[in-house]
Amino acid sequence: MTGQPERRPARPTRRRLLGALLTATALAVTSLVGTAGAPPAAADVQAAAYPNPGLVTGDIGVHDPTFVKKPDGTYLVAHTGDNIALKTSTDRTAFRNAGSAFPNGAPWTTTYTGGSRNLWAPDISYQNGQYYMYYSASTFGSNRSAIFLATSPTGASGTWTNQGLVIESRQSDNFNAIDPQLVVDDQGRWWMSFGSFWSGIKMVQLNPSTGKRADTTIRSIAGRNGGAIEAPTIFKHGSYYYLFVSFDLCCRGADSTYRVMVGRSTSVTGPYYDRNGVAMTSGGGTEVLAGHGSIHGPGHQDVFADSDHDILAYHYYNDNGTALLGINWLGWDSAGWPYVH
Repeated sequence: MTGQPERRPARPTRRRLLGALLTATALAVTSLVGTAGAPPAAADVQAAAYPNPGLVTGDIGVHDPTFVKKPDGTYLVAHTGDNIALKTSTDRTAFRNAGSAFPNGAPWTTTYTGGSRNLWAPDISYQNGQYYMYYSASTFGSNRSAIFLATSPTGASGTWTNQGLVIESRQSDNFNAIDPQLVVDDQGRWWMSFGSFWSGIKMVQLNPSTGKRADTTIRSIAGRNGGAIEAPTIFKHGSYYYLFVSFDLCCRGADSTYRVMVGRSTSVTGPYYDRNGVAMTSGGGTEVLAGHGSIHGPGHQDVFADSDHDILAYHYYNDNGTALLGINWLGWDSAGWPYVH
C-alpha cells in the first residue's frame, strides 16, 4: 500500500570493537583470493547457497559502503558516518580508518539533518581527474532530504570541497532525495539514480561540467507501490545496464531483512525488468543476495569492476547486530544475470 513509510531507525555510526572484528573474521571463512564458482544451475540462487563474505580485516565497521579504486591501485571507501566516514585499503582485504570527509563539519547540511553530523549513503567515483562524492542529508522517516556534491583532488580527509545542493525533496513530494549513485553511460552522459521508500527509485540527468542537474526531469525507474526499496546502483555489463537495489528493511541489526535485487535494461533510463520479465516499476526484481546463517540483512550494495573481477560490496549485520563490510566476487551466468561467489 502507498503512504508514509515506516520510520527508519538511526543508521549506526562506525564501530571498531575488537569483538566485532573477531566475529567478522570468523564468519568470513572464504577468502576472495581463493574464491571460485560456477554459474548457478537454477534460475534463482536460493539463500542457503549464498556464500559468506570474503575475508576482510582491520577497520571493517561499515554502513552503506561505496568504493573507488585510485590511480595508484589503492582503494578509497566512503560510508555513512559523522561527516562521511572514510577508509582505505591497499589490497581490498585489509582496511584502515582514514578519518572523515569533512573534519570541520558540514553546516550546509543541517537544514536537513536537524543538526546531526551523521551523513548518509555516499557515492564516490573518479571523474575528470578528481573525486566526486554525492551524499545524503536527512532525518529518519522523513523525506525532507537532500543530496549534495563534494569534490576532492585526492579523496583524503579534509580535502573535500562543498559544491552544493544537487536535489532536495520536501514533505509534499512523492520521493525521497537520499541514496545517490552516479553512472556514466556509453554516450558519456551523466545520470544520478536515488531514492528510498515513497514512490521508489528516481533518476535525473547531470551536467558533466558541474556535476549538478542538467534539466528538471525526474524519471521513475523502480518502485514497490510504496514498499521498502532503496539504494540504487547501476552497473554496465555486456549490452545491459543492471539496476541493483535493496529491498525490505535495513538498520535493525540482526533483525534486518535487507536483500539485494536486480533488473536490467538496454537503456540506462530503463525500463528495467527482472529475470521473469516483471518491470521494476511494478515491484519486479531478481534476488542476488539475502540473509543466510549469521549474515543478516546484506544490502546497500556497491558494484564495481576491478582488475581481477567484478565486485559486489555491501554491509551486513552479524549476530550481535554490528554492521560490517561484505565483499564478494560477482559472476554472470550464461543468460547474463549476476550471482555472488
